[in-house]
Amino acid sequence: MHQFLAQRYRAILGYTGLVCSISGITILMPLLALPAYPDEMSLAWSYLLPGLTLTLLGILGWKTLAPKQPLSLTLSEGSVIVVLAWVISILVSTVPLITTAGLTFTQAVFEATSGWTTTGLSVVDVEQASALILLFRSTIELVGGAGLAIVTLSALAGPVGASLPAAEGRTEQLAPNVRRSAKLVLSIYSGYTAVGIVALRIAGMGWFDAVNHSFAALSTGGFSTRADSIGYWDSPAIEMVTIVLMLGGTLNFVTSYLLLTGRFQAVVKNGEVRLQALLIPLSTLILFVGVTTRLYPTTAKALRVASFEMISALSTTGFSTVGYDDWSSLGWLIMIILMLIGGGAGSTAGGIKQYRVYVLYRALLWEIKRMLLPQQAVTEPRSWQGEHRHFLSDGLIRQISLFVFLYLLVFGMGSCIMVAYGTPLPDSLFEYASSLSTVGLSVGVTAADAPMGLLWTQTLGMILGRLEFFTIFVGVIRLCRDIPALLR
Repeated sequence: MHQFLAQRYRAILGYTGLVCSISGITILMPLLALPAYPDEMSLAWSYLLPGLTLTLLGILGWKTLAPKQPLSLTLSEGSVIVVLAWVISILVSTVPLITTAGLTFTQAVFEATSGWTTTGLSVVDVEQASALILLFRSTIELVGGAGLAIVTLSALAGPVGASLPAAEGRTEQLAPNVRRSAKLVLSIYSGYTAVGIVALRIAGMGWFDAVNHSFAALSTGGFSTRADSIGYWDSPAIEMVTIVLMLGGTLNFVTSYLLLTGRFQAVVKNGEVRLQALLIPLSTLILFVGVTTRLYPTTAKALRVASFEMISALSTTGFSTVGYDDWSSLGWLIMIILMLIGGGAGSTAGGIKQYRVYVLYRALLWEIKRMLLPQQAVTEPRSWQGEHRHFLSDGLIRQISLFVFLYLLVFGMGSCIMVAYGTPLPDSLFEYASSLSTVGLSVGVTAADAPMGLLWTQTLGMILGRLEFFTIFVGVIRLCRDIPALLR
C-alpha cells in the first residue's frame, strides 16, 4: 500500500512540477518589455530569481518524477495537483510584488491571488508602480484566466489531462480528444487577445495600456494601469471594445468555438446564452432608469455607464468607468446579484455561473409542472449545452443546489467577517461578492491600509471562488490523509 501511494505521489509531484514550470515562465514574461523600459533593468532580478528557480525546479521535478508511460489520475489526485500548483505559484509570485512594489507579505499574497484568480482587486498604487509590475499583474491574470497552466498540461500530459480541467471545474471539451481540445482553447484565447490589443490601440489606447487591458479583459481579470480604470479615457470607442472583450471572456469556450465556426443555431439554443439575452437588457434598463439617469448629465452618458458597469459585473471582469459612492441601494443590489451570478461555465469568468442558474430555473419549472401532471406521468427537464441536449437528472440538480448553497453560505460568512471589522453592511456585501466571484469591483474597502485579517478573508474567498470549493476540499483532505501514511 505504501509503495503504491508513493508511486502515485511521484506522478502527482511530477505533473505539479510541469504546471509550476509554466508558472515560472509566466513570472519571467514581463522581462520581454525591458527593451522598451531600459531604466527598469535594475528590477530584473526580482523576476529572474523566482521565475528561473520555479521553472528549473518544475522541469527537474517533471523529468525525474513524472512516469515515463502516461498515468491516468483520479479526480482527487488532479485536485491535489491543482491545490499544490496554485499555492506554489501564488507564493512565488509574491517575490516581485514585495521587492519592486514594496508590499508586505500579506498584501503581496493578496495581490498575487487576485491576479492568478483573475479577481482584479488591488492594493498596488498603479500610478507609482513600475511598468514591469503592471505587466506582471496583467500577465498572471491572462495565464490564470483560462487555467492555461492546467490546459497546457492537458495538451502535454496525455491521460492525466482529463482529471485536471475537471478539478478546475472545466469539464466541457471542444473536441473528443483532451489534447486537441486544449489546443483549440489556446488558439481561441490567443486570437481574442491579439485582436483585443489591436482594437484597443485603434480605439485610442497606447500600446502598453492596450496590451495590459486586453490581457485583463479577456481573462475577466480587471487589473488596470490607471487608478480610474477604463474611466480614465472617458471614450465610447474604448468602452465598446472593452465590452466586446469582456463578453468574449465570459462566454463558455464551447460557445465561442460554435460562434467562430458559424453554428449559430446551437448557440441560440444554449441555456447560458438565453439567460444572458435576458439579463443584459433587463439589468441595463433597471440601472439606466433607476440609477444612472439621475446621476449623469446626458442620456448617452447614463446609458454608457449602465451598460458598461452591468457587463463588467456579470462577466466578473471588474473594470469600471465611474465610482459607486453616489449610486442608490438599487444600483448596488443589482450589481451584487450580477456579480454572484457570474459568467459562463467553462469560461474565464467567476461567480455561481450562468449554467447553474439556468439549470435551477429549469428544475423549478419542472417541479411546478410535475405537480400539475398525473402521478403516473414521466417527464424530465432538459437543457442545451453546446450542440448537445442534456437531461437534468436529480443527481445533477442536487449537486448544483449544494454548490449554490455552499456558495451563498461562504458569501454570508465572509460578509459577516468584514462587518466584524467595522465595514458597513452594504459595503461588506458588495466587496465580498466581488472577492468570492473574482470580480474586482470595489467600493473602497480593499486598500493597502485595510486590516490584515480582512485581506486574508478576501484572499481565501478568491481562491475558494476560483477553484469552486470542492477542488480545495478534496485536495486538502487527500493531502492530510496521505501525508501521514507517506511519512510512516
